[in-house]
Amino acid sequence: MIHPDTPYRRIQDARRRFELAGIDPAEAAIDADVLARHALGGWERGQLLVRQHDACPAGFPAVFEALVRRRERREPAGYIVGHREFWNLEMEVGPGVLIPRPETEVLVEETLARLSPEGAGAGSRSAPTPGPVRIADVGTGSGCVAVALARWLPASVIVALDASDAALAVARRNAVRHDVAGRVHVLKGDLLAGVAGPFDAVVSNPPYVPEAQLAGLQPEIRLYEPVEALAGGRDGLDLVRRLVPQAAAVLRPGGWLLFEFGFGQADGVRAVVAGEPRLTLEGLRADLAGIPRVAAVRKS
Repeated sequence: MIHPDTPYRRIQDARRRFELAGIDPAEAAIDADVLARHALGGWERGQLLVRQHDACPAGFPAVFEALVRRRERREPAGYIVGHREFWNLEMEVGPGVLIPRPETEVLVEETLARLSPEGAGAGSRSAPTPGPVRIADVGTGSGCVAVALARWLPASVIVALDASDAALAVARRNAVRHDVAGRVHVLKGDLLAGVAGPFDAVVSNPPYVPEAQLAGLQPEIRLYEPVEALAGGRDGLDLVRRLVPQAAAVLRPGGWLLFEFGFGQADGVRAVVAGEPRLTLEGLRADLAGIPRVAAVRKS
């Protein structure tokens, strides 16, 4: 006989409540599962599947209910549980930093491909890629890109830059968490100002949301994530216009500038790069939805 109060029933109820709050059904299902496992003390998904029809453990209903109410108010699940997976690594996140998106994994993949085509260029995440490189990660946020690159480029040294003290604190903790703090140097700075090269690569996920689109963002983003990490000016490319000449000044000959940009901004990116004679646009990499997402730019 199935117990009348089980984790499964609590999760299904949470899923319905999330959908009523305006959350996409697929996301609602994932978040209900994530929050339940968090409330259960970090259960693995398999553990939850095996025990989902058992009686709720003592204390679980009250803890889970508190988490569900926060998500109903559209607080991001990543902030509620305090972490988000990125490039198969669990990253700490919280107020003051953007929650890593799957699209930004394209930036990591493209960087690895350009720096070592024989290694992770096919998107492999199973083995590190050899070779000493010096990289600047501009606008590091949670440090997810810097940490992922450091893990897969074991001879690399990475300078992770951000203007936000809150973001820098999270980035430092993520570097420690994944045993790369000795090679990921987290520094406060305005883009690349005052940073000495040469670098083999400059990577960045800069703010690129056009100002007219900010008010229409999902509540999870608009109400909770830091606007300074989102707002990219009138057309979303203000930071890119500043970053491109700065990167040209600190890259070694043959070095790479790789940066993420938004939907509909490909032509603008081409124009910005064309205005910098020291750099050449080698290609635009699309995400899984087929949307151009990452620019690969090389110094002559």
